[in-house]
Amino acid sequence: MKQAGASAAETGDRARTTLLCVPFAGAGPSFFHPWRELSAGRWRVTSVELPGRERRILETPYRNVVEAARNSVDDILADLGEGARTVLFGHSLGAVLAYELVHLLSARGVRVERLVVSGSPGPWTQRERRAAGLPDDEFLARVEEFAGFRHEALDHPEMRELILPVLQADCEMHEAYVPSTDDPVSVPILSLRGDRDGLVTAEEARQWRKATTAGFGYAEFPGDHMYLVDSGREVLDAIEKTAAPL
Repeated sequence: MKQAGASAAETGDRARTTLLCVPFAGAGPSFFHPWRELSAGRWRVTSVELPGRERRILETPYRNVVEAARNSVDDILADLGEGARTVLFGHSLGAVLAYELVHLLSARGVRVERLVVSGSPGPWTQRERRAAGLPDDEFLARVEEFAGFRHEALDHPEMRELILPVLQADCEMHEAYVPSTDDPVSVPILSLRGDRDGLVTAEEARQWRKATTAGFGYAEFPGDHMYLVDSGREVLDAIEKTAAPL
């Protein structure tokens, strides 16, 4: 009975925690909407809304990660509310943006319990293979090569016209990213990767160990760079599994 009571208390504690998701290049908050049901009440799942997509489609997208983080933090704080407990998740571009947000949110008094980064080398490692600046067709071919799949919306001229500028801006700011500080974060980091990711090696994914003064964990899933498209439940289970201090 005592053990069951402790488990219930832990579940209730997680339910008061927000899982703040940061979209990858070209994606918007709707990618994470299915995670609300998949989380099964373990967290309140919400996401960062960047300009240039979905409800903010008419706004100019950012081309600098640090600027995007600084300009997003007030809206995030308003959504989280006072006394928030937060876990941040970011994939690829979202990983480095989430890393910047941890610094900013911690400085504003938010209790960040964990940073979960996915499909990303450590924040001080810049990509050698780049797509930014290429002509449109070459750019899309390179992005498809990186991601391991092509979004069907890009095959429709009207959708391509809407998506392409945002995707180009996102890739530009990701490939040009330089951390705002050399100071590591003081929260545990969990680094995730697809085991067939041709863009980020296992060694690079483990570089995040040096980005924190707290605990570090690492896990792989079947798949390539975009493994999480079909692995939402497994990713959430991994986050829950490492809910105890790393």
